[in-house]
This record gives sequence, structure tokens and C-alpha cells, in this order.
Amino acid sequence: MPASFIAPMIIVGNLGRNPEMRYTSSGKPVTDFSVAVNRHAQRAAASGETVKETIWFKITTWGRQAEVCNEHLKKGASVLVEGRLDYDGVTGGPQTWEGPDGKIHTGFGIVASQVRFNSPTSGGPVNGSPADAGAPEDDIPF
Repeated sequence: MPASFIAPMIIVGNLGRNPEMRYTSSGKPVTDFSVAVNRHAQRAAASGETVKETIWFKITTWGRQAEVCNEHLKKGASVLVEGRLDYDGVTGGPQTWEGPDGKIHTGFGIVASQVRFNSPTSGGPVNGSPADAGAPEDDIPF
């Protein structure tokens, strides 16, 4: 799937854990963090039951943006991320990897071109919204 076919993506969600920064062999900073995007929908119109669905995205930032995200973002912080979908170059599908548990995992990734902080640098709530991303850290797939 050539990069020219990848439409920009914009998501708004909360960090599920603190960012993790590392450096490439050439010294370029890279920071990864997971963002939970929640959606509330009615299961059936007749019952009116509302269900909550959480989709996790692995966000990758580079360069100065990676340093700023690592320094200022914390678990629970609300962010808006704009970037491109990061896909498996062989299959064209979502990324797959082997976790520490030995199991194969699949997930959605975004290489960020812009990250906007929607909450204080402490990662606390904004305007009374919950800082909790909606799942215990053990349930975060990335």
C-alpha cells in the first residue's frame, strides 16, 4: 500500500500509560505512547442500552516532538493526534508483533505529525473529565 494512499488520521483520546522514549542508532529521539479512544453507542434502538467501546492506538513521535511528548505527557492526559496510519508493509494490514507473553498481537499505529495537549502537563483531568483512560494498565495492548 503506497504512502500516497494513506489519508491523514485525527484521533482524540487519553494516554493509557506514560510515554517511553528511546534513541535510534543515529541518536534521533523516538517516543511511543498508547492512546485510548472511547465511543459510546446504543446497542439496540429498542432497548436504548448504551455500550462503551475502547480502541487503542500506538502513537509514535520523532525528533523534538518526541522529546516534548516524553517530558510533558503522563498517563491519563487527553491528547489530539494527527498523523498517518502505520501499517505492516508486507501485508498492508495492521501491525503485528510478538509480546513478552509469546503471543502474537495486532494493533493500530499512528506516526504522529502533530500532537496537541488537551489537558494539563500533570496528566490530570480537564473540566472535570475523568483522567482514567478506561482500562487498567494490564489491558493496554501496546
